[in-house]
Amino acid sequence: MPDAPKNIDKKEYYVAKFGEARTAAIFERMTAIGKEEGINFKYGGRTGNTRDSHRLIQLGKKKSPQMQTRVIEELFAAYFENEKDITSQDVLVETAVKAGLDKAEAQEWLSKGKGGSEVDAEVQDAYRQNIHGVPNYTINDQYEIGGAQEPATFLELFERIKRGAAGGVATGNTC
Repeated sequence: MPDAPKNIDKKEYYVAKFGEARTAAIFERMTAIGKEEGINFKYGGRTGNTRDSHRLIQLGKKKSPQMQTRVIEELFAAYFENEKDITSQDVLVETAVKAGLDKAEAQEWLSKGKGGSEVDAEVQDAYRQNIHGVPNYTINDQYEIGGAQEPATFLELFERIKRGAAGGVATGNTC
């Protein structure tokens, strides 16, 4: 949510975007899928503009692909399981340290706006490709699957690609 305000109630945001019934269905589905994967989704806490989180991911990326992955995993745990406000720089620094980054370096990175131009370029590139939410998957630089999809959607696309008959875009719920 690059244009969203900071520090808004997560449940209220989802209800405003999807409505109460659809939000309840989304939460129920995510909870069930998460449980199968060992993820304990929680829906309280705050949400908002994630630009600073993406800047922190850029710091991880600068270090190594493995560090980038650790930063992303810690951000996801903070947001989805621990109801932390990932729009807060204090929470982001705490997350960076848990991922293995140096605290002082993370504080400086965030306070000085480092990584912002890279994040902004990625957002603009996504908009040019008509991507406006997550998750979004581009396969073979040609086929797009947007939103939360069942595994069968991917399997169907892979089969169509294999037969040479793929086309179109699959879409679902995005954030």
